[in-house]
Amino acid sequence: MTHPTLQQAHGPQYTRILSVGAARGDVVVPNDDLIGPINSSDEWIRQRTGIITRTRASHDVLAVDLATDASREAIAKSGVDPALIDAVIVATISNSRQTPSLAAVLADRVGANPAAAYDMNAACAGYTYGIAQADALIRTGVAHYVLVVGAEKLSDVVDPTDRSISFLLGDGAGAVVVGPSEYPGISKTIWGSDGSKADAVGMNGTLVDFRDGAAEWPTLRQEGQTVFRWAVWEMAKVAKQALDAAGVTSDQLAAFIPHQANMRIVDEFAKQLKLPDTVAIARDIETTGNTSAASIPLATHRLLEENPELSGGLALQIGFGAGLVFGAQVVVLP
Repeated sequence: MTHPTLQQAHGPQYTRILSVGAARGDVVVPNDDLIGPINSSDEWIRQRTGIITRTRASHDVLAVDLATDASREAIAKSGVDPALIDAVIVATISNSRQTPSLAAVLADRVGANPAAAYDMNAACAGYTYGIAQADALIRTGVAHYVLVVGAEKLSDVVDPTDRSISFLLGDGAGAVVVGPSEYPGISKTIWGSDGSKADAVGMNGTLVDFRDGAAEWPTLRQEGQTVFRWAVWEMAKVAKQALDAAGVTSDQLAAFIPHQANMRIVDEFAKQLKLPDTVAIARDIETTGNTSAASIPLATHRLLEENPELSGGLALQIGFGAGLVFGAQVVVLP
């Protein structure tokens, strides 16, 4: 049987991140504001997580508002006409409406209408998944420029009395524009999942349970020790695989930008990867908190703002979280 010949799209050989934008919640929340309901102390939170304050958004500020601010900064810095952005990918677990997608509203707000637009739920690995997709979409000729955003308003899904995760979480959005490049700017992504550990972190109920009165409003919960052990031992292996796939060694990195889950995890990572002192390590969690899908681009933005000399250097970024899911790649910093 002869098959009809379908035309195939082909794109540029390489892609890179052109720019990064950020928006944090407008309210600074110190540990002392949260310790009452969880019967804890500022010292306990600092020791366990490295967090001193976290930023959260006011009641009327939505995840899409944070995404819009971050995206406008990224687009302006990229020099790309927003009309040329033909795909918008938003990684989020906190869009308060299941549909329409946050991405479609965002695309229209930033002047990218009628771009392809979709939300993607890969929790704290969402941004790295988005980068992998943007790279593939451009290189296969399906898109020319892609806006990738991690946007979260996690304060909408926290239970102030929960000791497992609530005090970790912040609100914010980080955005990047990905486009064609003369040189390789995004390495092969090492990604995957382990659904056998689905109960380790996630929502404690469903909207149907809530509707039927069988549960309170669903909020995030985690088994701290399970997640910590998995993150430290298994994710260090993934990070090493990402370096191997990129063909680089840790001493060639300018920066290491892991998901900002917990300062102890970040520090343990650095030890396991034997990172030399020359590698800048993102520690944005100290004053921003854990912002899930937004944490890596937010940390990248801060790192570049405080260390502009890192621009053009290599960064290893790795996200990991509920699912359990993970993704890592090496990128050239914009």
